Amino acid sequence: MTEAHAIAGVPMRWVGPLRISGNVANTETQVPLATYESPLWPSVGRGAKVSRLAEKGIVATLVDERMTRSVLVEAIDAQTALTAARTIEARIDELREVVRGCSRFAQLVGIRHEINANLLFIRFEFTTGDASGHNMATLASDALLAHLLKTIPGISYGSISGNYCTDKKATAINGILGRGKNVVTEILIPRDVVTDVLHTTAGKIVELNIRKNLLGTLLAGGIRSANAHYANMLLAFYLATGQDAANIIEGSQGVVMAEDRDGDLYFACTLPNLIVGTVGNGKGLGFVETNLTRLGCRAEAAPGENARRLAVLAAATVLCGELSLLAAQTNPGELMRAHVQLERDNKTAKVGV
Repeated sequence: MTEAHAIAGVPMRWVGPLRISGNVANTETQVPLATYESPLWPSVGRGAKVSRLAEKGIVATLVDERMTRSVLVEAIDAQTALTAARTIEARIDELREVVRGCSRFAQLVGIRHEINANLLFIRFEFTTGDASGHNMATLASDALLAHLLKTIPGISYGSISGNYCTDKKATAINGILGRGKNVVTEILIPRDVVTDVLHTTAGKIVELNIRKNLLGTLLAGGIRSANAHYANMLLAFYLATGQDAANIIEGSQGVVMAEDRDGDLYFACTLPNLIVGTVGNGKGLGFVETNLTRLGCRAEAAPGENARRLAVLAAATVLCGELSLLAAQTNPGELMRAHVQLERDNKTAKVGV
């Protein structure tokens, strides 16, 4: 193997199993996590144990799915841009036929726009089968843009991507409208499990979520986000399953909710921007193929079903890690003790602490 084709090795372990139910998958499965942050494995593992002790496990609900690409056109003036935008929205059925002509799997499901001065930003929204859909959406948008420039007067080419998509950037629009799979995960944890496994109480986790995730993120200026570390679990899961790792930028947006229900803990994670696929770039590597097969994401199924399964598995993994970390942070010193124990040898630990 030449240096140009070398593969970077990231340590990977399977953790769990996680118990999951919902409108996509009802399963109990381990999940692969590739990371250099070794405490992540036992932390997610603790959340997974909790999922097996809850009556319904983690209930994962797929709310929506769409991949987006925004194109930019220049109009003569704002009025012309507005006329063009209204024309485009009125011709959506015609534009759907354009998309069908360039892709077997992409389907145009929505169009949104924004006008700034004489510039018209058009956000196309597609379903893309089992692919995450970046290239498929761009190909379809390229065909749509060419069609619009030929058939709508007063507009000219600006860019195939106008940053109104928004790709690999944390933005309000993605948090509001979603990009990729929108998944909500929920779990109701009995009081004794909160005490015995998480070593805390529902009240403490609720209070910490309000003060840290909600208020702390607000003071920091977070964008449509209130969570502790979604990105940790997503990156590890993405690397293990052949995803474009840069998608954790928008994927890490999302809100954690926690409620004390007479000592039981209701805990939920909303993830509006899970961009995952089971076909496409990165999926041809041997370890990725093995991992996707083991996860049940290589089944003979209708287009999109394997990717939806992968999305809810990713979302459930996020909940496990989020729950475990917040529980640890309710107890003084627990988080650092775990990192010292798991990431350093005894000699280093004595010097560094």
